[in-house]
Amino acid sequence: MSTDAGTRTTTTTPPGRIGDSPLRPDGTLKVTGEFAYASDLWHDDMVWGVTLRSPHPHARIRGVDITEALTVPGVTAVLTADDVPGENAVGLEHADQPVLASEFVRYEGEPVALVAADHPETARRAAARIRVDYEVLPAVTDPRRAMDSDAPPVHRPGNLVRHLQLRRGDPAATAPVVVSLDFEVGMQDQAFLGPESGLAVPAEDGGVDLYVATQWLHVDQRQMCLALGMPSELVRLHLAGVGGAFGGREDLSVHVHACLLALRTGRPVKMSYGREESFFGHVHRHPAWLTYEFGAERDGTLVYARTRVLLDGGAYASSTAAVVGNAGTLGLGPYRIPNVAVDAFGVFTNNPPCGAMRGFGCVQAAFAHEALMDDLADAVGLDRVAIRQLNGMSEGDRNITGQVIDSAAPVAELLQIVHDLPMPAPLPADPDLRSLPGSVGNTTHGEGVVRGVGYAVTYKNVGFSEGFDDYSTARVRLEMTGGEAVATVHTAAAEVGQGLITVEQQICRTELGVERVVVHPKNTAVGSGGSTSASRQTYVTGGAVKAACEAVRAVVLKRATLSLRRDAAELRLDGEKIVGASGEVLTGLAEVLGDEAVEETVEYRHRPTHAIDPETGQGDAHVQFAFSAHRAVVDVDVELGLVKVVALDTAQDVGKAINPDAVVGQIHGGSAQGMGLALMEEIVVTDGHVRNPSFTDYLIPTILDMPPMRVKVLEYADPHAPYGVRGVGEPPTISSGPAVAAAVRAACGKPLRRVPIRPEHITGT
Repeated sequence: MSTDAGTRTTTTTPPGRIGDSPLRPDGTLKVTGEFAYASDLWHDDMVWGVTLRSPHPHARIRGVDITEALTVPGVTAVLTADDVPGENAVGLEHADQPVLASEFVRYEGEPVALVAADHPETARRAAARIRVDYEVLPAVTDPRRAMDSDAPPVHRPGNLVRHLQLRRGDPAATAPVVVSLDFEVGMQDQAFLGPESGLAVPAEDGGVDLYVATQWLHVDQRQMCLALGMPSELVRLHLAGVGGAFGGREDLSVHVHACLLALRTGRPVKMSYGREESFFGHVHRHPAWLTYEFGAERDGTLVYARTRVLLDGGAYASSTAAVVGNAGTLGLGPYRIPNVAVDAFGVFTNNPPCGAMRGFGCVQAAFAHEALMDDLADAVGLDRVAIRQLNGMSEGDRNITGQVIDSAAPVAELLQIVHDLPMPAPLPADPDLRSLPGSVGNTTHGEGVVRGVGYAVTYKNVGFSEGFDDYSTARVRLEMTGGEAVATVHTAAAEVGQGLITVEQQICRTELGVERVVVHPKNTAVGSGGSTSASRQTYVTGGAVKAACEAVRAVVLKRATLSLRRDAAELRLDGEKIVGASGEVLTGLAEVLGDEAVEETVEYRHRPTHAIDPETGQGDAHVQFAFSAHRAVVDVDVELGLVKVVALDTAQDVGKAINPDAVVGQIHGGSAQGMGLALMEEIVVTDGHVRNPSFTDYLIPTILDMPPMRVKVLEYADPHAPYGVRGVGEPPTISSGPAVAAAVRAACGKPLRRVPIRPEHITGT
């Protein structure tokens, strides 16, 4: 099935079911400014917490003197590493990062001390009076030198986080046509608009309740319990309003710090980062250095690929090992390649820590493999769409880890769709300045402007991989309230702006037939929902909600059999009625339920994945794959190096559009982030120091930068997934950027082997 963006899927069921696009319950509040984000949290008795951070990328801490800070009126607590009651170590996958640095600081911005005071400015003034005696040490800031024998170790025993080695077929294969390149990808920020914020409230039972913007409540809780030295029943997390995430909220930020201060002061503590501190307070996308070589027959058929990928993980592990896994196992794109040699590395440096960001290792690799596919097309004399269609995967093919692609892989179709979409009109003889590179800056009236077109097709895994126990928990309750059937769904799956709350309601309405569905606040009082990442929540938490609804329905029908004396197989729940096989109404839901609710809690797991072989990298590492293609059209002022993206059209297979409008919104947003990395977004790090920690100097696309987008949605159901769904959020980030970069290359005629592409790269100055 294929639909155009903006076309609502027609259904015969009442609105709000699977396939509809009901209004989001948080939508109006957000656009009117009434939605309460984490930074809006307030408690009448609260104090404010701030963090003192290291100014050095690498130093030994010889001493911390808090005496002067304690003398500032209004200060209620000053804490250092000595005040951490549990383990002074947290980490998403490896607990290698101190809650507060004690012996060493390993990156600029590492937390060293905390202050609580009755006003945030008072807390900041007190923090400035803390005296830290640093011995500055040599810093490892070039990841290409991190594994050298003489490189100082950021951690013992060395600077290697992970080396993924993948071999398939004949790694030494040869071919008559060979193309190669070196590519570099800069460090991208998630640039969520809502900064890190939380409110910690001490409880009478000696525990603490933390209201925080996050992506993964239960993993946060696990780390916090170890650091606070407290059991999980005393460390309770509640999801506050999240202003975007994109991977940057998977790691801890204010979590432990706010709780430490709250437990010390006995008062609620609010912590909220400013924009500059936010740049130091979360991980970023790994910068990458990539070397690729493709060998092919003279007709363009790929024979072999050899690649080396190096990712800068920064000072701590975060999710670097998993990102290396994706960059290695998916890093050659959605192509059939019989002979493969891949080496992917993640290393420690004294640069800012890097971790999860939308696209998770596939983004960096896609810039390289798609640029090289263009080179191969030119080398064999094929069209750039045709070269991809020739080598693109189809259902039943094996990828480079040997895993069978066991659901739709419409690579050729996606490319054909974007190729055949209407092209934007050419520039008129007297163009409007606003339509030109440089816009109303009046830098050109069309002279020096060249149009370029670029294509890219990519794929991404959905869900967690390599044997991770990936599951979600859902609790569904059905009861009569005021004469109306009400379903309540409770999961810990974080709503970060993607529309999960609406999806949970749609599934409940579809499975139970009730109109009124209440979504319980997200917290750790129910089992884990896993992380809101890896494009997994509609699949995994959606699967859990579906299964819990089915369990509730089964109990209701079993109760009905007792009064109706019919077999449950003959009965069906139809809204507030129990009907027979022919649709006849047999009794009402109210008569079956009475005053007693039905509640069921279910854990849902997708098919298992498996660790890859450490020597060959072979294995069924992933549960599902999602495919997307983009066509970018750009106008480039080749004299000034300015770029205007004229069109960014896309086609994507989503399996089943649970909420078609939300699907298109995800595709638009993901495409904007990919375009941003291609043209403007980069955290500039020099000798371990971040030079542009602000939205003045770190540029992100605005509504004026985004071009019109034609979005074509394919719905080839995955038979292994609930409702046939396929993850949506990440693929558009992966294929959009390489398409934009390809279009710029086509316009200016230069290889452009680094992103973001800057004006000087185009002009050569």
